[in-house]
Amino acid sequence: MTEIHKLVCRQKDYFRSGRTLPLRARLTALTALEQSIREMEYEILQALREDLGKSAAEGYMSEVGMVLGELSYMKKHVKRFAKDRAVRTPLAQFPAKSYTRPCPYGTVLIMSPWNYPFLLTIGPLVDALAAGNTAVLKPGRDAAATSRVLAKLIRNTFPEELVSVVEGGREENSRLLDESFDYIFFTGGKKVGQLVMEKAARHLTPVSLELGGKSPCIVDETADIPVAARRIVFGKFLNLGQTCVAPDYVLAHSSVKESLLRHMEKEIERQFGAAPLDNADYGTIINEKHFQRLINLMAEENIRIGGTCDTERRIEPTVLTGVSMESPCMQEEIFGPILPVLEFQQLEEAMEIIRQHPSPLALYLFTKEKTVKDRITREIPFGGGCVNDTIIHLATVHMGFGGVGESGMGAYHGKAGFDTFTHYKSMVDKKTWLDLPFRYQPYTKTKEKLIRKFL
Repeated sequence: MTEIHKLVCRQKDYFRSGRTLPLRARLTALTALEQSIREMEYEILQALREDLGKSAAEGYMSEVGMVLGELSYMKKHVKRFAKDRAVRTPLAQFPAKSYTRPCPYGTVLIMSPWNYPFLLTIGPLVDALAAGNTAVLKPGRDAAATSRVLAKLIRNTFPEELVSVVEGGREENSRLLDESFDYIFFTGGKKVGQLVMEKAARHLTPVSLELGGKSPCIVDETADIPVAARRIVFGKFLNLGQTCVAPDYVLAHSSVKESLLRHMEKEIERQFGAAPLDNADYGTIINEKHFQRLINLMAEENIRIGGTCDTERRIEPTVLTGVSMESPCMQEEIFGPILPVLEFQQLEEAMEIIRQHPSPLALYLFTKEKTVKDRITREIPFGGGCVNDTIIHLATVHMGFGGVGESGMGAYHGKAGFDTFTHYKSMVDKKTWLDLPFRYQPYTKTKEKLIRKFL
């Protein structure tokens, strides 16, 4: 019996004890987690800088602060979320009371990637704890410093039968996926997501998959170009483009393409300096493998802006033009600070280019035309997105975040996160003081008339 199997068994026993179910226990867990994060904030931010070169401001804005926001929201609303919800009872079931009862799944596995290693591990954990589950966390191996801090954070906050961290790589992933969990929440790439779903199917374990894809950004002829440039540069080059919802490519109307490129060049200098590689707060590519992959994507392409690299796995904010649909950078999700800009004449052209790829996790549209907003958001399948901005749609507890098609399944954040880790039992509480006889055999014509009338 492996240590991982023993751990899962201990967590399942702890869940069966009922100790995670009371509202007080859930609030205690959430409060303890919040307190530990605040006490270890400096260590967390330092680990994010070590792994990804994130500044303290970016680390807090894009990871720690968002987790604390999720915690605050859950502590405020979990009492309401955990209550039974009364629903109408059909007349044929009179007298009875009908309701749905939210119940946790049990022991859940949360597998997170390296690009936002704190947010994408602890964010889902907040929702899982609020729903009353126990949890095993498996952080991404490549963010080793953050993984170590996560292990320390959880070890100092919870008994391992409630929450625990399993560190490691593929071998640990494989062993975890061989276990029978009650729910699996995975954030990462499509190939591993397929493996997770395949392994989960052996145990009929429900899953949420937060994947990715080539998220497009459309800029039409009515867009506010200076604002569009500023917000595209922010969303694309945050975390050096290592963001699942970063704009992957831009589709600019031919009449505004040159103006957009000029403003993007100005914005890159304004946000990152004249020499971005000299900016201490400009991050790094996670490892040499991804760095070389990105270098290869730029090879033989027309580099309009940037393109310079250094020996610290850093690439300047880079904009490519003259890109075709056959270009290597249009064949896969870029996941780095490289932004191809293509042009279109008619909106249908842009829509057709988007449809040539699987449904993206996000879509961004810069326009002033309501008809264009309505058409794009209705006709193109994608997980979520923004009109006249980028990436901020995920930074809220008031809407669920998730993909569609090959970009994922399921959603979380706020109430959607509580729902993800909750099974809603449909219940009918039937009274005994009256028992209508027409549903019982033997059936007569009179009973059949009554059945038809009531149904």
